[in-house]
Amino acid sequence: MTVTPERPVVLRQGRDLVPPELFERLVDFCAEEYGHERSMAARIMDEALAFLDVMGQTGEGMAPSQVVDPGWHTFMLHTEEYAEFCQTRYGRFIHHAPKSRYRDKAAMADVVSKIRAHGFEADESLWGTKAGCNEPTCCGDGPCC
Repeated sequence: MTVTPERPVVLRQGRDLVPPELFERLVDFCAEEYGHERSMAARIMDEALAFLDVMGQTGEGMAPSQVVDPGWHTFMLHTEEYAEFCQTRYGRFIHHAPKSRYRDKAAMADVVSKIRAHGFEADESLWGTKAGCNEPTCCGDGPCC
């Protein structure tokens, strides 16, 4: 009997959907415009791009978390790049419809599961779905939470 070792699954990142130069410009803008540390702005942009891709691929209306929404706004404000991205990738412009869906924990968990189902990493701390931390006994999504 031969056992084939499993290959680790490599999850996609939203940042891989755009050229590195554009991603860096979006991160810089998001950091400056919304007052985030650059590392946080990069996380937000990564999630916003993955979110946008799932919406564009499925045609489903979904709501971003309040933390991720500025990433979508950032991309939309780069109108030429955003319009070209949408047209090239989805064949249509993806419009932003504010308050199209309530942002409760269940709705955000549904969005996170869709992002993961499409092969993307998902930073749950940006979606409000990560379990709370009760240090030192429990921190994160462990069995004690």
